[in-house]
Amino acid sequence: MELGAITNPDAVQYGKPLDGVRILALEQMQALPYATQLLARLGADVVKVESVKGGDLGRGSQPGITDPDGRFVGATYLRNNLDKKSICVDLKAPEGKQLILDLAPKFDIVAENFKGGALSRMGLGYDDIAAVHPGVIYLSVSGFGNTVATPYDGWPAYAAVAEAMSGIYDYKLEPGRPPAVSPVGALGDIGTALFGTIGILAALRHRDRTGLGQYIDVAMFDAMVSMTDLVTNFWSLGLRPAPGQGLAMILDGFEASNGWFIIQIGREHEFERLANLIGKPEWLTDERLSTRAGWRENIDTILRPGVKEWASAMTNIDACRALAEAGVAAGPCLTAQQVIDDPHVAARNMLMEIPRPEGGDPVLTPGNPIKMSRVSEGPDVRMPWLGEHTNEVLAAELGLDDARIEQLRADGVIA
Repeated sequence: MELGAITNPDAVQYGKPLDGVRILALEQMQALPYATQLLARLGADVVKVESVKGGDLGRGSQPGITDPDGRFVGATYLRNNLDKKSICVDLKAPEGKQLILDLAPKFDIVAENFKGGALSRMGLGYDDIAAVHPGVIYLSVSGFGNTVATPYDGWPAYAAVAEAMSGIYDYKLEPGRPPAVSPVGALGDIGTALFGTIGILAALRHRDRTGLGQYIDVAMFDAMVSMTDLVTNFWSLGLRPAPGQGLAMILDGFEASNGWFIIQIGREHEFERLANLIGKPEWLTDERLSTRAGWRENIDTILRPGVKEWASAMTNIDACRALAEAGVAAGPCLTAQQVIDDPHVAARNMLMEIPRPEGGDPVLTPGNPIKMSRVSEGPDVRMPWLGEHTNEVLAAELGLDDARIEQLRADGVIA
């Protein structure tokens, strides 16, 4: 889907569900920017506050593109900042802090994802903002939270840190091998962002009902403990597999002619369907395969070779199609190119094409996974260049004239 395109145009008449909601986001990297981008796609007006020295740290990630002024713009920034405005303010300068305090009452929501406690120490925490804007909804996203003391106070946390601490890396550990880090991309960031989004939407509804704002505190560690719920839940129920043993079910990769696919079977009737489909009815009377634990114990010696024999002349997609038709859950392990070319992805508008200023192939970033019958999808606006809207926002929101804005820029307070 091209940037600026609109799908479901008949729904344009209804507007977006968050039209009129305004967010001032002191954010960087992904755990908060993903959330505010999602909210912007649903209609919120998002003003992003960046550092005067290089902006959002995500701009420095690799790989990237070059903006019209020749500055590098990294991948993390590119995929998390559509539909926003950017201003650059030095939060450590007294005048910069005052600009934020002056701006805050113009917005419904102030959101930040600095290290726990950092903004409070700078005089821009919830209490500071609420003093000038009592009805504010204030979201903090951090590694370990802000509301209670924790042994990890002050620790920096990227996605993989929270993922590792959730227990899921150890749970999936292979014997003699180090943990597989970030096995599904930035789960720690995006998972946390989704909880932050839910918190904001709930707080908006609560304010509609009560007239009161509030503080929302979302910790990445908490979010990952929630998303990897089976680690602690299964342990409490006595299921404690040794490294590499896996769960008492079939949840594994199998080979086809052109690559891998996965099968998930956790019930006996599903196993019966698999055995019949691939021509192995003898599995149903084999004592070694009479229990779920038996499936696990014989995955490499019996099940994987049997499935491979059946699938050896099929593509992974064709194998999964046959399994699905038989009522067995399976999915191909697609390459990046296959995802880009996938007809489902295209039909659902799940890849957005962002033109490069320097020309060449467009940058691809995911579309909006939330499809609503009375909400049009798009038009998305490209991510802002560094500080692109500083003058516009300060003039419109605070009434600053050109001379005052230029003085603030000369003093290094804005950029």
